[in-house]
Amino acid sequence: MIQYLTAFFAGKPAPTLGCVPLVGAGSSRRRTAAKRPALHILLILLMTVAMPLWASEPKELDWPALIPEGAPVIPPQLAPLHDLSQLSNALSAESAPAARQQAPDAPVVKSLDGQQIKLPGYIVPLEVSEEGRTTEFLLVPYYGACIHVPPPPSNQIVHIFSEMGVRVEDLYQPYWIEGKMQVRASSSELADAGYQMEAEKIYAYELK
Repeated sequence: MIQYLTAFFAGKPAPTLGCVPLVGAGSSRRRTAAKRPALHILLILLMTVAMPLWASEPKELDWPALIPEGAPVIPPQLAPLHDLSQLSNALSAESAPAARQQAPDAPVVKSLDGQQIKLPGYIVPLEVSEEGRTTEFLLVPYYGACIHVPPPPSNQIVHIFSEMGVRVEDLYQPYWIEGKMQVRASSSELADAGYQMEAEKIYAYELK
């Protein structure tokens, strides 16, 4: 079978099968030729079964891919929301109104809807369990967004839902998130998001 697969993908004639002649050599050749169409059908069926496995591999994206072509790219506002040196006034700073989002209704890439994607980013928790894990959070492109610095545009935020969640003490670590992308807007106390995803895999992002 390996010889037949190798010959098929290389575009070469398949090796002949060893046959016991029934009525002379001509009959043997007819038997061998008759087996070849059946073998090609089998190979096509094997490829058809394997294609969904290839298609299920997530598409790796970066954050600019979430901005439609021709749409304005808004640079991040990285100025801190609060002056952390003013510790005596920290309580009033934390109770102040949340910073205004740069573009809460930014255009999205509609063709991403339903695609299996893989996207790296930082986690901003929306809910934290008694065990200290967040199962609902925002994925953002840089550390501190929505908390220490103003929220980025909504097309640079993905609202994530996860059964397993992530430990809160590990939020300084960037993560890969894999799952099916949904082009669906959502709102939270921290920011509006242009995308949503049910996380299937969450694992640490490692620089190559």
